[in-house]
Amino acid sequence: MKSSVLSITGITVLGVAFVVLLTTGSAPVVRARSQTGADQCAARLATFDTLDFDVFSNQKWPRLSESHASDIVVTWPDGHETNGIGRHIEDLKGMFVYAPNTNIAVHPIRICSGDYTAVTGIMTGTFSRPMLTGDGKTVAPTGKSFRLTMATIGHWKGATMDHEWLFWDNHEFMRQIGLAH
Repeated sequence: MKSSVLSITGITVLGVAFVVLLTTGSAPVVRARSQTGADQCAARLATFDTLDFDVFSNQKWPRLSESHASDIVVTWPDGHETNGIGRHIEDLKGMFVYAPNTNIAVHPIRICSGDYTAVTGIMTGTFSRPMLTGDGKTVAPTGKSFRLTMATIGHWKGATMDHEWLFWDNHEFMRQIGLAH
């Protein structure tokens, strides 16, 4: 079941990324992209690597503005959206409360077309501290580790993203840390 859930999730994420990149790649401006556009794509993908491998994994929150606009919109895996870099940083900090060793160390797929980037990654960590719930309660840590395939699609304006879409399988995450079957 695990491999089929991960396969379905991976196919869904890659399908969404493909559709986004296909539709943006078909615009005349993108087809006529200059070398400057290619250089911009390389820079954006390098920024994404730094974002996940260094800034996110090492919780260097003041540096998040290197990749995120101050008024960024973030769409989370459950579909809710947040506005502003301050709120995004607080949400990211929350992930490290219950899994302080959360880490992204690889981007197996890195795609850029025009003003869009799409990367996949492997997010790992251990549920080793109490998890806060929305109603102010806590869930005791299980000590179980997680390893999730995730994807991020970003829309860029200049050197920073103005919209970021995050994808991972929340049920698989909860199953791996022992909170779902």
